[in-house]
Amino acid sequence: MGGQQHSNIIAGWREWVGLPGLGVPWIKAKLDTGARTSALHAFDLSEFTRDGTDWVRFAIHPWQVSAADTMTAELPIHDRRRVRSSSGHVSERLVVRTDLDLLGRRITAEVTLTRRDEMGFRMLIGREALRQGFLVDSGSSYLGARPPRHLRRRNRHPDPG
Repeated sequence: MGGQQHSNIIAGWREWVGLPGLGVPWIKAKLDTGARTSALHAFDLSEFTRDGTDWVRFAIHPWQVSAADTMTAELPIHDRRRVRSSSGHVSERLVVRTDLDLLGRRITAEVTLTRRDEMGFRMLIGREALRQGFLVDSGSSYLGARPPRHLRRRNRHPDPG
């Protein structure tokens, strides 16, 4: 068991996370050890150049099955990758780097921007982010901090996974 770290934090298979660089204090995420890269539901993507660097402007729906509280963000484009979805479909996605608050720890993650309308979660956290000190307990949910009850109520959903 070489390389094992003792500072790993146990996470549930779904957690509330924050995206401080995008102005999103709370978003439900599915922790997916089967996915390499993290993914965020984003739409209205618009690429532009700022100071000689490629950037992307995009909109985010932080709540599941709701268009309330739509937010717009801008980040430099880190990469473009061909990604195979769980259904086998391959598409090119823009990749950005952003901070992620998970279980009291802030990490930087590579995140692909994609439409996840049909998915139960607006965000998926993959192995590249999770290997920064998290172990996933598939029998647990929401082990970390949660938003206040009035915000959780706005986000009620049966969580199909």
